[in-house]
Amino acid sequence: MATKSYCCDIYYEYIIRYLPALIYMVSNVSKLALYVHVIKYLHMTITLTVANRDASKSTKALRTEGQVPGVVYGPKQEALKLSVDAKELDKVLKVAGESSIVELEGLGSKIEVLVKGVDFDPTKHAFRHVDFYAIERGKDMTVVVPLEFVGESPAEKNGIGVVTHALHEIEVTCRPSKLPQHIDVDVSSLVDAESKITVADLKIPEGVKVENDAEETVAVVSVIKEESEPVAAIDMSAIEVEKKGKEEETE
Repeated sequence: MATKSYCCDIYYEYIIRYLPALIYMVSNVSKLALYVHVIKYLHMTITLTVANRDASKSTKALRTEGQVPGVVYGPKQEALKLSVDAKELDKVLKVAGESSIVELEGLGSKIEVLVKGVDFDPTKHAFRHVDFYAIERGKDMTVVVPLEFVGESPAEKNGIGVVTHALHEIEVTCRPSKLPQHIDVDVSSLVDAESKITVADLKIPEGVKVENDAEETVAVVSVIKEESEPVAAIDMSAIEVEKKGKEEETE
């Protein structure tokens, strides 16, 4: 058993070591998407190193040092103020988003969390604050999960119309172990102008309950209307002049 465990550790080590090179060589594939799928396939834990926030420093001073102030809290987790490296936080958010479990390290014991909220300053392109929600293993939780549109719509391919995404995320309830990173929406079923996809049509993993209305529209085909040739405006003044000229001829 020890040998098997050791071999698995070496296997993972080599995958992680050569993963960047593999991603670099793959063409026509999103590098980030590939990385996410590898992590999901290997059931690897996404970890993020944080630290107890230094009470002697202001939040402004932390941001100047490249740190993001934050807090972790939950039903069984006392609220703790923390700080996290801005670059590391950015990396984790790109992989985990807000619907993947992240393991916080550096606060004594490890804490499994979801990214509950991120305050971002668009003018400075910098994080202002981050909230982490400590989950409870074995208990249901309600989370917003993004929709990922895949496939090609025959209606769009044949020029009948364009696919409009009416919904970009759904709310689900499940155990932490069942939480999906996203829900796929296959638009290949949109074959004509009457086609549409509703929440009821989505393929939901076992153990996951959708809280949205089943009849809520997810995607539809918006018909492309042909532009008619503009009708030339009638010059009423010319008509009046012509009419007046005829009246003068008859007199």
